Amino acid sequence: MTTKILEAKKILETYAPAGEFLAYINKEEAEILKSLGASGTPVEETGIPSFQLPSYLEDTAKDYAKQATAAYSVPIDTSKFTGQQFVAGEDPLQTSAINLAQQGVGSYTPYLQAAQAGLTTAGGDLTAARTAAGGLGALTGPTAYQPFMSPYQQQVISASLGEFDIQAQKQKQAIQDAAVGVPGAFGGGREGVQQAEYQTGSDRNRAMMQAGLLQQGYGNAQNAAQQAFANQQAIAAGQLGLGQAQQNLGTQQMNLSNFQRAGMGADVGALGQLGSLRQGMTQAQLTADQQAAQTAAYEPYGRLSQYGQGITGLTGGVAAAQYAQPQQASPWSSALSTALGVGGLYQKMFHPQPMFGGIKP
Repeated sequence: MTTKILEAKKILETYAPAGEFLAYINKEEAEILKSLGASGTPVEETGIPSFQLPSYLEDTAKDYAKQATAAYSVPIDTSKFTGQQFVAGEDPLQTSAINLAQQGVGSYTPYLQAAQAGLTTAGGDLTAARTAAGGLGALTGPTAYQPFMSPYQQQVISASLGEFDIQAQKQKQAIQDAAVGVPGAFGGGREGVQQAEYQTGSDRNRAMMQAGLLQQGYGNAQNAAQQAFANQQAIAAGQLGLGQAQQNLGTQQMNLSNFQRAGMGADVGALGQLGSLRQGMTQAQLTADQQAAQTAAYEPYGRLSQYGQGITGLTGGVAAAQYAQPQQASPWSSALSTALGVGGLYQKMFHPQPMFGGIKP
């Protein structure tokens, strides 16, 4: 049996095309051979398919194999189209925006400190105003005059009445002395009437003098109390005005802080957005250079793919999948998207809302 198989093999191989020999292959392997350019044409005498290239394509196939070997044996230098050299660096305007933002961090502190000092002072002034206003109650009512009575009032009255009594006694003595030279008058009814009339008038005058002194002291005390009330009221109003002024000053300092932060934020946002736009343009140029370098690196493979497709078409074989150059996104679209994204980030980071109300950007 073995001998017959060997003899059959020998006979069949005599009909094989030059350079070929008998072999077992399956359908999948036959399709692969066809995709490489073999036709799978049956030999006329035996009906066995031959996957040898046509003779007129042998030189072409050898040239293709030589070019493919040369191309695929050399590694692709990916450093020519990858790496940080194709990433746009920070734009000077972005650097300015970042520096400005860093300088502005905490720059509102002096305004807040001034506002706090103003409000603290305002609180003290308002407290003083309340204290001054609270003291007004003691300067009203029926007894408000008493603290303003002169501490020497009684001494003045006593001295005045004492002097009055001395003068009255002298006058009384003069009446008595005058009666001595009048016959029947001294010690009589006439002298008694004169003495009684004089004493009545003297007592009346003494009482009126005492009442006048008391009334004068009371009036002076009342005027002093009213003046003290007016003065205390003016002090309270003045302290209240100072407190309100300090409070307004503190509010304005807070508004200045908000304005300073909002203005700085607007500047930083504008610089950041402009810098991002210019960075995006630079990135578009770098991306275009990257794509050009990548296209140049893969160009031999695309050319060989086209070459192989042509050979397969000439042999009538099944064409393999055609080489496809990697798809590249539009450099400008990518750059613009980056610029808008980064610019929006600057806007959010460095354009804050006011902290305390007041002036808005």
